[in-house]
Amino acid sequence: MSHPSPALLFQTVNAYQRTAAIRAAVELDVFTAIAEGNRTPTDIAARASAAERGVRILCDSLVIFGFLTKDAAGYALTQDSSVFLDKRSPAYAGGVIGFLLTPSLTGAFDRLTDAVRTGRTALPPGGTVAPDHPVWVDFARSMAGLMAMPAQILANLVDAGAKRPLRILDVAGGHGLFGIALAKLHPQSTVTCLDWPNVLAVAQDNATAANLGDRFRQLPGSAFDVDWGTNYDVVLLTNFLHHFDEPGCVTLLKRAKAALAPAGRAVALEFIPDPDRTTPPDSAAFALIMLATTPAGDAYTFADLHRMYTAAGFATCDLHELPPTFQRVVIGS
Repeated sequence: MSHPSPALLFQTVNAYQRTAAIRAAVELDVFTAIAEGNRTPTDIAARASAAERGVRILCDSLVIFGFLTKDAAGYALTQDSSVFLDKRSPAYAGGVIGFLLTPSLTGAFDRLTDAVRTGRTALPPGGTVAPDHPVWVDFARSMAGLMAMPAQILANLVDAGAKRPLRILDVAGGHGLFGIALAKLHPQSTVTCLDWPNVLAVAQDNATAANLGDRFRQLPGSAFDVDWGTNYDVVLLTNFLHHFDEPGCVTLLKRAKAALAPAGRAVALEFIPDPDRTTPPDSAAFALIMLATTPAGDAYTFADLHRMYTAAGFATCDLHELPPTFQRVVIGS
């Protein structure tokens, strides 16, 4: 029989220490140093220009937290750390710290009690969905590396054997990688990216790096106000609907339907929890981020999204998994 324990309480209250440890390790490039063969505190410290004592304590902590292993020869990367925290890896994700730990987000959680009391963010009016909020430039720059793989998987799902060029609209495209990945599958396809002007500059850089040339077009402004145009084959709504309440989502989906060609599809990538709203944990917990940072956003279940698509006039609405990510895709036709 188990006995009551305060362990979970202390682990949760002290979780900021784990955050600080991973940030320090990324800033000092500890994971890449170990991947290069520097396994002892002395060698890692030399590579990182840090104190041996500091490196030893940091690395032991990272072993405890599950990011490193340790044996007689020294420290080594776990499989996850090798893929996502070695700067030489194409899936390197250390850059997400620039977005996830920006004061615009962490400050919202300092005021979470107020958000729970009011049911909306305690940040200044609009929270992170205020017009032209600078946090989305940080998002576009920081998240691009991590999104390259999901973007390719989503492109393959949406492509579904299409044999002709597509007209693609990437709404709130941010880094633009989802539209870019889909356009790259079809040499003559065009992608229009809708976002705030400063964010579009980041997307344009990514499109240029992908050699899209004049197949990439910018549409600056608010997704609620700017004219989206018409006759698109695909409208992408990636990581966007969750920022708004249900009427706001229906408004966006109606705009998507109006912008589509008759056989077009509206594709939403979302953190979609099961009906119990507590599983799977990574998707379900996203609702707390929306409470802290937006006036009315949420992590919507598929039943919620199906109701929104139907209200917007879509004839079909299907749910798709996107392994190995924990996000899911909803496609309306």
